Amino acid sequence: MRAGAVQAGAGLGTLLVRQSRAAGVWQMPVRMELSRILIRELNDVQIIELREVAPVDAGDDPDARPGDQHFSQVEGGRSFPIVIGLPEALAIERRLRGIQIKRPQTHDLLASVITSLGGKLISICINDLAEHTFFAELNIRTKAGELIKVDARPSDAIALGIAEGVPVLVEEHVLRAAQSDKE
Repeated sequence: MRAGAVQAGAGLGTLLVRQSRAAGVWQMPVRMELSRILIRELNDVQIIELREVAPVDAGDDPDARPGDQHFSQVEGGRSFPIVIGLPEALAIERRLRGIQIKRPQTHDLLASVITSLGGKLISICINDLAEHTFFAELNIRTKAGELIKVDARPSDAIALGIAEGVPVLVEEHVLRAAQSDKE
């Protein structure tokens, strides 16, 4: 775990709380969801958009189980695009639609390796933005209970996260930087 990070218990597993660059301020990453994917097969560059979400009451949902959290897009919430390649966009789209293919892709291989080693993917986090390039990490809980982080491209992390149904988190400083890039 990086310096300045501590673990905090949460219903969906352990989330990370990080100390921001302003000394003494602790912030949790912001929960986001994939809100859209734009695929143009004649173009090498594709776009996915992440949008801020917040917990909502399950209300009278008959399928809700005790302890389940439901999330909904935040009215006026923050969003930002990430530019990815066509193969990654198609892999994410396949995951969203539940389409199975005959041979496993890299994301399938990684999920299998994590599970075979007794680990469990608990979340993905877009944790940095530098020179217009996003960076991400996979947060994996080992069978011994240790939290390990694996660097990943956001597109790969999101494809894996969608398949495993885990939270997509974005560091607050990344959201601020992405918002300033949009302006």
